[in-house]
Amino acid sequence: MAMKIAEEVLLNKMRQVKLFISDVDGVLTDGRIIVNDEGLESKQFDVRDGHGLKLLFRYGIDVVLVTGRRSRAVEWRAADLGIVEVHQGVWNKGEIFEEIIKRRKIPPEATASIGDDIVDIPIMKKAGFAIAVANAVREVREVADYVTTRPGGRGAVREVCEMILKAQNRWVDVGAQYGFDGQMTEKV
Repeated sequence: MAMKIAEEVLLNKMRQVKLFISDVDGVLTDGRIIVNDEGLESKQFDVRDGHGLKLLFRYGIDVVLVTGRRSRAVEWRAADLGIVEVHQGVWNKGEIFEEIIKRRKIPPEATASIGDDIVDIPIMKKAGFAIAVANAVREVREVADYVTTRPGGRGAVREVCEMILKAQNRWVDVGAQYGFDGQMTEKV
């Protein structure tokens, strides 16, 4: 596990998470944007990242997407996952973060934010638990509480979802649902 802070401090941060805020390009995707001859854009999403987000929902943690770009592909993916709050075309992520937590009446400490590029830094600095994907730019990795072992679009989100659920003692519930013992075999 690629940690930047003491394990117990990290666990305490994860135990408080009630809202998971994710960037899209470079986090839920590998950052590549495919544009065909007609100008239609497509993105690749990792199915395990999506299942990790669904697990968060199932165990009481809401998910919000906040991205600097606009894309119909993001709308489709969010709808497919059941994510109802999606903010696209956001350049001031710190401002939108304040709006989200105020409206939801939750403290910043109850949030996690994952990003990969400098536009994500303002929201990461305000979140209770700040995460950078493994291939994030240096400036983002430096402000993160945790840097994933997996790159964006390749399991980084799933890695964090599992960590949060394990820290909140919900992984046993996941195991019961899917027929495995759910006992942690490694430290969170």
